[in-house]
Amino acid sequence: MTAITQDVVSDDRNARGLETDEQHERWMVLGLCGPALFLIFIVMLVPVGWLFWLSFIGADGTMSWENYERLWQSKSYARIFKTTFEVAFVTTGICMLIGYPLTYMMSQLPRRAANLAMITVLLPFWTSLLVRTYAWLVLLQRKGLVNGWLIDAGIIDTPLKLVHNFTGNIIGMAQIMLPFLVLPLYASMKAIDRDYVKAAANLGASPVAAFWHVFLPLSLPGLFAGMLLVFVISLGFFVTPVVLGGGRIIMVAMRVEKSISLYSNWGAASALAVVLLIMTLACLAVAAKLLKLDKVQSGGGAG
Repeated sequence: MTAITQDVVSDDRNARGLETDEQHERWMVLGLCGPALFLIFIVMLVPVGWLFWLSFIGADGTMSWENYERLWQSKSYARIFKTTFEVAFVTTGICMLIGYPLTYMMSQLPRRAANLAMITVLLPFWTSLLVRTYAWLVLLQRKGLVNGWLIDAGIIDTPLKLVHNFTGNIIGMAQIMLPFLVLPLYASMKAIDRDYVKAAANLGASPVAAFWHVFLPLSLPGLFAGMLLVFVISLGFFVTPVVLGGGRIIMVAMRVEKSISLYSNWGAASALAVVLLIMTLACLAVAAKLLKLDKVQSGGGAG
């Protein structure tokens, strides 16, 4: 009986020692993360908090709901938000349609050829966004290279309207945002074990069936990550809609800039930014819920 009691006491002491060690380790990890957390607080949380505070400052300098009431009552702001999300959705869809086949081809290439292909994908990053946007303006304008080639080839008789409209804006944004989808998708595809596809083929699956039932599901986490990245970044675009939209495509970022530079109304601009931030977070939450990203990832790993 005494031996049993001693064993229980010893186990209790060991458990307390392990618990103390775990607590000490947590404090050490927290201490190591402290500088990074402080930096995040200064760089991200403080500016966002300041933005929230400014959004409640009315034209007379007092706290009020004036800016949010204006957003709710004005139909022009509703059109701006509708245009912003429409552009983001279409850009994401086009990047997905172009990026998935491109990335799949890159993932099947030999290592050296795949590296060269990746360089061509990353090459636009070495050029200024403004320069790339104006390059598209030169290519797509009525007397640009694209219309010139189409007319010379006899495909069209009159120049197409490819800039200063929705079409030109989407073309420019899709080209700029495509690498943001390719990069996470390529990493996801390269991590897929090719033995899974070979096993499906050995069991009688055709190449199309093996791709559809094995490869595609395993690549979905990377595809969803790339789509969300493209969508979120597209919501805040400014340069491309200004240049290629020609003032006909008004997005939230453009309205924020106008409220500050033209009207010096920081409260209205902050309210616009806050509403866009909340809507973006809501979209991300809905996407994570509907797509069930955590389950997809765990399912892919288990496969």
